[in-house]
Amino acid sequence: MKHLDLFAGIGGFSLAARWANIETVAFCEIDEKCHKVLNKHWPELPIHKDIKELDGRNYAGIDLVTGGYPCQPFSVAGSQKAKEDDRHLWPDMFRVITQAKPTWAICENVYGHIKLGLDSVLHDLESIGYACQSFVVPALATGANHNRERVFIVAHSASNGQHEGEASTSDGKTDEHSEKRQNEDRNNEGLSGLRFGMDWKGEAIGRWGVKPPILRVDDELPNRMDRNRMIGNAIDPMIAYELLKVIKAF
Repeated sequence: MKHLDLFAGIGGFSLAARWANIETVAFCEIDEKCHKVLNKHWPELPIHKDIKELDGRNYAGIDLVTGGYPCQPFSVAGSQKAKEDDRHLWPDMFRVITQAKPTWAICENVYGHIKLGLDSVLHDLESIGYACQSFVVPALATGANHNRERVFIVAHSASNGQHEGEASTSDGKTDEHSEKRQNEDRNNEGLSGLRFGMDWKGEAIGRWGVKPPILRVDDELPNRMDRNRMIGNAIDPMIAYELLKVIKAF
């Protein structure tokens, strides 16, 4: 699978994609400081600087497009101007999706998006043939000790649904991969207080206790200084990883 990462930030979606063996082919990110992180971990990949100038037709037919478009128009911490906010960039992400026509799209935003703007996003995606489902997933769900509720929208192109039904055989029995996943789920029971760990290369580093509160040096960003903003804008890659595992299995 090939992946285009919009509003990439420090690469949360792409880190999750690496863990799920999905190949990221390009980023779009305007923040120069985030570019340093992306170049460090994905030095070979191009970075498009401005989504307003990105032509999605250059990625036509790609498998997956992800993006956490700016939250300021919807966040309760802001003025909640939605479409009237200059930082309202969902229309540009929608344009890229319309041009690229990916099989899958995952969008992420803050909890306040539910009351402000989410219906429009779902309507836009459904209007071009995507079946959509939105989820509210907190960081707590993956074992972190902070809430950090976020809305994730998973969209699938019905015209590319040729893999539907592969999880079951004709006699109604689960196939080998489905049975393996069920066994893994059973093995993971009782581990809700722990958080699975992998490094930037996707190598497992075991499990560790619940992570500490977010500090300047937490979330795999070294040094101190002004890193909080990049961390604050980042998605939790463990949540994205769980979504991508399901997509990959499908």
